[in-house]
Amino acid sequence: MELEIRNGCTGVDWKTVAETLQLVGMAHYDPDVHRRAFEASHTRVFVYLDGRLIGFGRAISDGVYQAAVYDVAVIPEFQKKGIGTVIMKNILDSLSSCNIILYASPGKEDFYRTLGLRKMRTGMALFRKAEEMKGKGFTD
Repeated sequence: MELEIRNGCTGVDWKTVAETLQLVGMAHYDPDVHRRAFEASHTRVFVYLDGRLIGFGRAISDGVYQAAVYDVAVIPEFQKKGIGTVIMKNILDSLSSCNIILYASPGKEDFYRTLGLRKMRTGMALFRKAEEMKGKGFTD
């Protein structure tokens, strides 16, 4: 499996990004909303196989000492093949001087532990859809 890693937003199929996020049960919006979010991000990673977008992720950061990872997703048929690890290692390598935070989808914590991330005891969130996020297990 020959993967191509791209860091720029040129040529990205934003509809695929939105559909993938929806398919894996993550927050998803209109494709143009995702385009704007990725373009405004410090770090972007897109993984292609034979020209097909199969996974992606991004981080917002000051580039100095703080970063937050978002929207790491892999098309289900390509999950459990190391694609998520490739995405995360690229993000983490590009932010090696930074403290990194993320919130994982419930049940995905063990994946992030394999990459060295640990649960926070002081994490807090203010979600726009607070009851929905509570129901999904993100908050108390």
